[in-house]
Amino acid sequence: MNALFEELDWQRTPMGEISLRRRHDPVLEAEVYEVKLGDEFLMSSFFTVAEVELARLGLAAVRGVAPGAGLDVVVGGLGLGYTARAVLQDARVGSLMVVEALDAVIGWHRRALLPLADDLTGDPRSRLVQGDFFALAGGDAGFDGGQPGRRFHAVLLDIDHSPRHVLHPSHAAFYTPEVLSRLAAHLYPGGVFALWSNDPPDAAFGDVLSEVFDSQVAHVVTFPNPLQGHDATNTVYVARR
Repeated sequence: MNALFEELDWQRTPMGEISLRRRHDPVLEAEVYEVKLGDEFLMSSFFTVAEVELARLGLAAVRGVAPGAGLDVVVGGLGLGYTARAVLQDARVGSLMVVEALDAVIGWHRRALLPLADDLTGDPRSRLVQGDFFALAGGDAGFDGGQPGRRFHAVLLDIDHSPRHVLHPSHAAFYTPEVLSRLAAHLYPGGVFALWSNDPPDAAFGDVLSEVFDSQVAHVVTFPNPLQGHDATNTVYVARR
């Protein structure tokens, strides 16, 4: 019989104390993995529909790629790995770079503490990189330190709760036309920036995206929440050069 609760890892980080927990859910009759930053729940394997849709909707919107050419993709935020795994399930993808600020989170995957770890660390297309996504997005060199100026077909971001509810005050500047324009410069023409948000569609942020990109749409992703007895929603913004 599985333990009802187990803390798999706990570490101090520059953002605070982070922990990875596993518990047995008697309703689901399944193991649930959860991440906490301090006293705040960041993510749970109980709710992964929108994380997968971030990859699906973002990659579906990419245009102008030559037949047979592999898509080069950046994912900002590793977490439990559901967005990254969904990217790798798209046969068009040639390379995936996952930028994660916390070494601890990358370590969970390299130590195989998470159920999707082998899918990410064992795929030759996948590279896990410790770094500040927001600094790289706003810099001239871009995301790949080995190839300054490298462009990508899609950049998918799942770090903050939403453009208005950020994990650290330093992230707020990213959600402005100035910094998003710098990110757009790291995309190929026809490339896509997609963003997960826990909040409903934000018209003001949509206007910001429209200043930078040629098109943008906010998709509402609905999924069941048996803990509260009703459906829940997240938002996936998709903007294209």
